[in-house]
Amino acid sequence: MTKQRDRKIDRPEREVFYECLRRKRLKRTAQRDLILDVFLDVAGHHSIEDLYERVKAVDDSIGFTTVYRTLKLLVECGLAHQVQFGDGYTRYEQGFHYSHHDHLICVECGESTEFFSERLEAVQDEVVRRHGLQMVDHSLRIWGICQKCQAKRSEQTAGVSA
Repeated sequence: MTKQRDRKIDRPEREVFYECLRRKRLKRTAQRDLILDVFLDVAGHHSIEDLYERVKAVDDSIGFTTVYRTLKLLVECGLAHQVQFGDGYTRYEQGFHYSHHDHLICVECGESTEFFSERLEAVQDEVVRRHGLQMVDHSLRIWGICQKCQAKRSEQTAGVSA
């Protein structure tokens, strides 16, 4: 346990978070530290509800509102990014070592795949330049049916016709 705790203390994200708290004149608390660590320990895209369940498994005295407010702080500090997949949920992904990427989203199972395309980025940059827009952020999300769900559909169709 000590090694893991020491490792977490050395996280550069922790210093970014503490500096952000100082700028906002907010207190550093054990609850905020735990929420930060739980968030940083999970990869991928997670809803506030997902993060709350993970935090609650470690310390059930931490309330949903505390997790919600801390996650919003992580976004403000640049440690988390919000992602919308069109299902009514806001998801969050780590933002400190963030490299821009876009998402492919399966409309059947909800699985998402991250990808990056220099060609698409160049086209977007050209469109922005042509229209005189100063871009501050952008997101490309493509919805479709993943290969696994396509295979399930084929199996179900084959089973119906047999």
